[in-house]
Amino acid sequence: MRKTHPILPAGWRGFYVVVLMLAGWAAMDKAQGQATPPPPPPPAQDQTAPDAGGPGGDTGVIALPKKKEAPADTAPPAPAQPKVKNPEELSNFSLHVDVSEVTVDVGVLLEKTHQFVPGLKPNNFKIYEDGVEQKVTGFKRTEAPITALVLCEFAANSYTLIYDMRNAAMAFTQQLRPQDYVALMTFDMRTQILTDFTQDKRQFQEAIMSLRVPGFNETNLFDALYEGIDRMERIEGRKYIIVIASGLDSFSKLTLDKILKKVKESRDITIFTISTGGGMRAMTEGGMGMRRQMQDISFLQADNEMRTFANLTGGASYFPRFQGEYADDFAQINQNIRSKYELVYHPTNTKLDGTFRKLRVELVDDEGQPLHIQDEKHKPLKYDIIARDGYNARRQVE
Repeated sequence: MRKTHPILPAGWRGFYVVVLMLAGWAAMDKAQGQATPPPPPPPAQDQTAPDAGGPGGDTGVIALPKKKEAPADTAPPAPAQPKVKNPEELSNFSLHVDVSEVTVDVGVLLEKTHQFVPGLKPNNFKIYEDGVEQKVTGFKRTEAPITALVLCEFAANSYTLIYDMRNAAMAFTQQLRPQDYVALMTFDMRTQILTDFTQDKRQFQEAIMSLRVPGFNETNLFDALYEGIDRMERIEGRKYIIVIASGLDSFSKLTLDKILKKVKESRDITIFTISTGGGMRAMTEGGMGMRRQMQDISFLQADNEMRTFANLTGGASYFPRFQGEYADDFAQINQNIRSKYELVYHPTNTKLDGTFRKLRVELVDDEGQPLHIQDEKHKPLKYDIIARDGYNARRQVE
């Protein structure tokens, strides 16, 4: 029996043709997909920061420059010490150089008026140490504020002496300048510091006026001067001691030889002395009786001691007899203190043995002859050279 197939309408035939074409294309795509490997995945972005200065991607991490580590705060190593080898015949040795220098303050005053002589030059000065001429290496004229200790005798031996001392001390304050430093120390049997160093002139005057009743009759001048020098030596620079006293010493533990030794050994200290009791002595000198004559001898000895204290240190001594003389005397002291010629030399004797070296200063003209000073009328004028007599050399330090 013959099979028969149904005949589809024409419209449906076209539909099947399209379906078959689509199925063929799908099979071809699937075959191609199995034959071609899939594309590689995109590379992963590097999330680590690149090195400083290196390139970076558009979407990657921004490259930041690396911070330089701070250097350690340590000092660079010292350069190696050069090694020096001595020759075989030489051993190690050390060299020590100690150059001494001596400074001498020199005042040149007219003998009659005590006025300072200005205008001198270095070649006008000759200085000798133990008779040997020294070469002056430094020279200048100085005028500076002063540092002074006023040492006043305040004892119950005579009201006249106290009165003179107080007037002299007050006259000294009139010469002070604002930059000056002064201290006040009194003595009888013992010393007493009334005013430490001050620039207040009024405080100094009040301390003088506060002196009422002394404690003892004794006058220990040597002990008081020794203590004053000892205190002043602790101060650097040029210092002055103004001694206002009768010059009598009645009960000191020190002898005259010991105090003179202390004065000689003092450094950078100049002593000026003002004697009290001049008016009383003018009325009583030459009186009759053993007691009066012994008193005159005691005062003459006191004057000699006061003069020696001043001369040994390059100062000056004054013996006023009237109250009106105090102002002139202290004006001269003020001029002597402030106006000096300063000479510096290196001694030819370099031994550090602590011995006393004698000094002598001379004035010469341009030809090396003794200097002659004349006034405006060409009359010769005598002058005094004020300088200390000597100094003690330093000792060798072990």
